[in-house]
Amino acid sequence: MFFGTLASGSSGNAILVGGREGSFLIDAGLPAARLLENIRRAGAVPEQLRGIFVTHEHVDHIRGVGALARKLNLPVYATAAIWEAMEETVGSLPAARRLVVAAAEDFCLAGFNLALIRTSHDSRESHGLLIRGGGVTLGVATDTGVVTPDMRTKFRNCDALIIEANHDSDMLWRGRYPQYLKRRVAGEFGHLSNRQTGEALREWIGENTQKVVLAHLSEENNTPALALKTVVEMLRGHAVREKCARLRIRVAPRHEPHELIVLGEERDAYGVLQRNRMAGGFTAGG
Repeated sequence: MFFGTLASGSSGNAILVGGREGSFLIDAGLPAARLLENIRRAGAVPEQLRGIFVTHEHVDHIRGVGALARKLNLPVYATAAIWEAMEETVGSLPAARRLVVAAAEDFCLAGFNLALIRTSHDSRESHGLLIRGGGVTLGVATDTGVVTPDMRTKFRNCDALIIEANHDSDMLWRGRYPQYLKRRVAGEFGHLSNRQTGEALREWIGENTQKVVLAHLSEENNTPALALKTVVEMLRGHAVREKCARLRIRVAPRHEPHELIVLGEERDAYGVLQRNRMAGGFTAGG
């Protein structure tokens, strides 16, 4: 399995996940042309995409869904409630490309098993994913105001996690946002703070955990250095290194693609990565 963020933050979100049978996007919150550019810059091939999964209907997650699906003839996966909420923004798609998934049922995409994970956000519905394939597991959750019971139980000991660390609470409450927006961000249906993420990672990190990517950082109320510092300090004293000496924690860039991270199999098993590596464009996650 390989994965990486293509953009991460309130200006646009997309995550690429792939393997031997192709790849897929989790959200497509950039214009289609930017998505295609960032996929290539990350070292992947847009023509190997097998679909798009939509976590929720906010525009920073669906801006490019319709245009990209039409351009590459891709199926789009979402729950019935999310389809209803995003219909107008996504626009027309053939019925065969409008796939409805049930929150309680796993489904397969690009050779991976995907299970929806309930999150807590001020949208019609919102979901993360637990992705299994190639002998490894990736947990993904952004846009959630609390760590839900689903997240708490199912993200334990994943090989990798993409989890939001949206804001620093002090920066948020001392900042220039109006009070209603501060309450929204910090509330049950808003976004996780750095400390909430650190607390969750204390529970989730196990002997299998190799990579953690902190995502969806606020441009106004956080910095990459502060998010990383807060989380790392919270993990000290909790035997994290003893649990997993291979653990690496990174921060997703806001506008740029994150370098692709490979889990499980040999890097050269993926032709896409091998070709890009030969061209000098791929740096192994370490």
